[in-house]
Formats: sequence, C-alpha cells, structure tokens
Amino acid sequence: MTLRNKSVNLGNLFEGDKVLWMVLFFLCIISILEVYSASSNMTFEKGAYWSPVLKHGLYLAIGVGITWVIHRIPCRYFGWIVVIGPVLSILLLLAAMLSSGSLNDTNRWLSVGGFSFQPSEIAKGSLVVVVAWLLSVMRNEKGATVSAFKWILGITVIICGLIVKENLSTAMFTFIVVLMMMVVGDVPWKHLSALIGILVVAGSIGYSVLAFTPESTLEEASKLPGMKRLTTWAHRVRNHTEVPEDPLQYDLNTNPQITQAHIAVATSGIIGCGPGNSKVRDFLPQAYSDFIFAIIIEELGLVGGLFVLMLYIALLYRAARIASRCEKNFPAFLILGLSLLIVTQALINMMVAVGLFPVTGQPLPLVSRGGSSIMVNCAYIGMMLSISRSARQNADLSVSAI
Repeated sequence: MTLRNKSVNLGNLFEGDKVLWMVLFFLCIISILEVYSASSNMTFEKGAYWSPVLKHGLYLAIGVGITWVIHRIPCRYFGWIVVIGPVLSILLLLAAMLSSGSLNDTNRWLSVGGFSFQPSEIAKGSLVVVVAWLLSVMRNEKGATVSAFKWILGITVIICGLIVKENLSTAMFTFIVVLMMMVVGDVPWKHLSALIGILVVAGSIGYSVLAFTPESTLEEASKLPGMKRLTTWAHRVRNHTEVPEDPLQYDLNTNPQITQAHIAVATSGIIGCGPGNSKVRDFLPQAYSDFIFAIIIEELGLVGGLFVLMLYIALLYRAARIASRCEKNFPAFLILGLSLLIVTQALINMMVAVGLFPVTGQPLPLVSRGGSSIMVNCAYIGMMLSISRSARQNADLSVSAI
C-alpha cells in the first residue's frame, strides 16, 4: 500500500494535460541537442566547448521549474495580471526605449542584476491576458460587445505601438494574435471586418514603401524620430523578394543568414546528415537562435522538421480541446491566446528559415538559445497546464455529479 501511494504521489507531481508536458519535454530535448550542435562556432572562439550548452541547459531547467511552479497555481489567480500586467509592461517598454545601451542598434533589452531581458516578452503575454479577460467580461448573448472591441483595440495599439519602434515583427505578430482572439471571441463582425480591411490596406502600403522607395529617400527618412530601423526593414523585404539573375555568380557573403539557411534546407534530404553533423552551422549567423530550424532540418531532415512542426500543432490542438472543456470564458480564451502566441511565433520562425517570409529576428520558442525568452515561454506553458488542471477537475466533478 505504501509503495502504491508513493507511485500515485509521484504521478501527481506533474499535473495537467500530459500531452502539453510531452510537447515541452520533446522541445527541450531537441533544443539541447541542436543548440549544442549549432553553437560550435561560439565554442571554438571562446575555447569553452561545454559552456554554451550547459548555460542553455540551465536556462531550460529553470524554465521547466517555472512551468512546474505556475502550473500548481489555480488559474483564477491569473486575473491579477490584468491589474498589474499592462502598467508594468508599459513602464518596462518605456524604460527600454529610454535606455542608453543597445544591442544590434536597438533598445529592446533591459538589464537587471546582470540578467538581460526584452520587455516585449512580458508585454505580449500581459496583453493576451487582458484581451482574454475583456472578451470574457464584456459579452452578451451574441458574443463580445462593441465596448470590448474598443478596449481591446485601444490597449493593443498602445502596447504594440511601444514595441514597433524597436521590434516591428513582434508588434505585428502580437497584433495578429489579438486579431485571432477577437475572431474566436465573437467580436462583432462589422467592426472586425473594418479593422481587417484597414490592416490589409496599411500593410500593402507599408510593404510597397519598403520594397520600392529609393534607398536615398529611405536613408533620409530613417533620420526622423522613431524611424532609425526603416532601412533595416526595407533591406529585409527586398532581400526576400529579389532573385539573382545568375545563381552561379551569386555572392554567398551578401546575405549570409538567408543564403546559408537555404543551403542547409536544400541539402537536408529526408533524414538529414545526422545530429551534430551540420556543415552550415559554422557559416550561418545566429545558427543557434533565429535560424536554428534550418540546422534542425539539415541534421534531422524533412522528417525532423515535420516532427518539430507537429509538436507546435499538437500544442495548439490540445489548447483548443482544453478550452472546450473550460466552464468559464476567461481561462478558455486565455489558453487559446497563449497557444496562439507560441505557435504563431514558431510558424514565423520556420517560414523565415525555409525562405517563405522575410527575416524577422524571432527565435523558435523553447528551442532557440536564450534566457528570458525560454523562461517567459515556459511561464506560458505553466499557465496553460494550470488551466488544463482546472478544466479536468471541473470535468471530474461533473462526472461525479452524474
């Protein structure tokens, strides 16, 4: 009897949806293997062969610990984020904008006690919580009210507006996630369709400006306040659309990220060259971060790339199933929003790696090397697991009542 009780207690240590736990486990394993392989150039330069992967493994361990702690918190307490999240996010984003330090000519980072993080990581999660709450409390028998739409649009414009100056891609995909949440939340279609139309027109104009405006004009415009990254955005758009007239005369050093990523994907085959055998990793900038999916495909082939894709699809599918079992609207909208946040970023990263989308600088969630991004995404998974615990308990109570 004692051994059985111990076994049950050990099983209860990791509660919540088991598929979500398995997705997290597999992504962490793949992350350790591929970051170790992709960091070879860094280890050679520093002469510390195990240091990058050990540091990365430590971040993953801390992240899993954060997941475990948060998944034990009843999901009803996540409503407090609505009170403090937006205010804290705005203050952190403003502090980053006004900071003197910069990385890659941007002010995206803040450093506290030697630990650096991007306030946008906190801001986008806080925004999803606020949107989920607004969709749940401002409703009638037909769905979300017009007031909900106005409040959501207002807070989204403020937060994404503070992000866009230094990180256009994060602001764009966060806005897209909010838009998808409003679709799921039954926001009045009259207002939603008008917003989508405005975004399509604005996006088309913005893309045309970046793609066709003369370089000299862009350089002058980039001197205006808040426009310092205008030329960077334009170069990324043009590099994505321009095709060399003679591939044999193409300079591999012109756009090393895009070029080497394409080489990695093109030479991968069905099963790849095997873990640790990448040839492109020594020439591909950010191989362990923004372009790690290219290394995954090169080493694990089409099979490995599809497996990673299916892990994210499984995460989204399980989130939808859990949401359908929630008795209250807030946790249902929240788990859908968090899953969309992770999966949308993952899809953008993958499309960049295989050449279907311009370079964005978005890491692959829970796989790319990093500290703050891993911990924040693990916190999202913890919140999803907490909601799954609540949904399962409600289902068990309903069955017991029958």
